[in-house]
Amino acid sequence: MMNEGMFGGHLIWMLIMAAIVVIPFWRICSKAGYSGWLSLLILIPLANLVFLYFLAFSEWPSHRKFR
Repeated sequence: MMNEGMFGGHLIWMLIMAAIVVIPFWRICSKAGYSGWLSLLILIPLANLVFLYFLAFSEWPSHRKFR
């Protein structure tokens, strides 16, 4: 019963931290030429590592326009 009051605060803290992480990745994906919705992959364990490597080593669509 003692933990019931902590659940609401913990959920709010998790949502704040998720927003702090997702918003910059949304901007990065948009500037790179990808859909901003891809930034939600950063919240999924292991998928976030694959996503980071994909973002770091792939050729961005926004750079293809300049070639």
